[in-house]
Amino acid sequence: MPGKRKSRRQFGRVRKLPSGRYQVRYPGPDGILRPADRTFPTTTDADRWLARKRIEIEEGRWLDPAEGKTTVRDWAARWLASVGPQLKHKTWATYRSIIRSRIDPVLGDRELSSVRPITVAEWVSKMQTDGMGASWIRQCYRVLAQIMSAAVDNGLIAVTPCRGVRLPRMPQTEPHILTPLEASRIVGNAKAPHDLLIALLAFAGLRIGEAFALRRADINVSARLLVVDENLAEANGALVFDTPKSHQKRVLTLAPSLVVRLSAYLDRLPGGDDVLLFTSGAGRPLRYNQWRKAYFDPAVAAAGLTDVTPHDLRASHATWVADRYGVMTAAHRLGHSNASVTTRHYARPAAGRDAQVAEASESWIEGHDSARRARSGHDDDDDGSAGALAPA
Repeated sequence: MPGKRKSRRQFGRVRKLPSGRYQVRYPGPDGILRPADRTFPTTTDADRWLARKRIEIEEGRWLDPAEGKTTVRDWAARWLASVGPQLKHKTWATYRSIIRSRIDPVLGDRELSSVRPITVAEWVSKMQTDGMGASWIRQCYRVLAQIMSAAVDNGLIAVTPCRGVRLPRMPQTEPHILTPLEASRIVGNAKAPHDLLIALLAFAGLRIGEAFALRRADINVSARLLVVDENLAEANGALVFDTPKSHQKRVLTLAPSLVVRLSAYLDRLPGGDDVLLFTSGAGRPLRYNQWRKAYFDPAVAAAGLTDVTPHDLRASHATWVADRYGVMTAAHRLGHSNASVTTRHYARPAAGRDAQVAEASESWIEGHDSARRARSGHDDDDDGSAGALAPA
């Protein structure tokens, strides 16, 4: 009786090598035969691998092995070029610096498919050993994670290696929350016109770059309004005018006394609507480090205060507004699209509020409600419905 004829394999090819192991080739979606990434001890093992690969292709989960051979350097450059037009100039410059100084030297020559979570963990550990700060390490990791996520989205690798990696913890630093009187002392001890600039940080909650970028056209004296639509940033030593952070334009109401002082200053300021309100002695845009050393720090010292940064004035403003008018109003004043950012990074409990709560709780125990008395006569709702603060 003749033996049974072997059935023809419906998918892929298997051949025995001189070593006794079996080599597999399979057709990709484009019909091109590709070899498996390994050999197999038996035809059964080879057939099982082919079956899994066929299902992978039919379900659309197949990745071209050649794509995974793209190097991290080549893909990072391609990724940065694709996202660059959507990034603020300073962000783009930071990403480019991280790629060139931290990612390419260590991972640049590796194929995307060869990078594993342990590879990324070792990279992070090396940066810690080199003494890099936690903030910078976490920023480098975020850039690599975006690069690898884009590689997954574009079918170059199946999963990102940026997962399960322990990052250094950020030190918990609290902003120095000043009282309005302390902020006023700093303003009063600053040289003109930088006293006005500092007043805008404290009593309008501006970012320092937003204050540096203010122009005559941004001030509407008659309506007591200030338009925040530009930011001055420094990237790799170059000054760049851009939109505010998160591209959030906002309009703020200013205190009457502050508008009076701004109006008098504008009357003396030469130039047209596009002229910058605050410049260096040479008439150039301000640089943060130089400005702080020349004008801000001396004003802080003259006010009898220590350890105060320009950013602390913004955080103090957020605290004053949130305490009286609610977090939503504070978020608007600061230009945050999400109030949780205001709560997490800026607004802090105002001094003395805990004692007022204790006073109110006594009346609660007695069955009365003295919440309005505990709020020291603040008639505005906590949801921020009172509107924008016009600081005195």
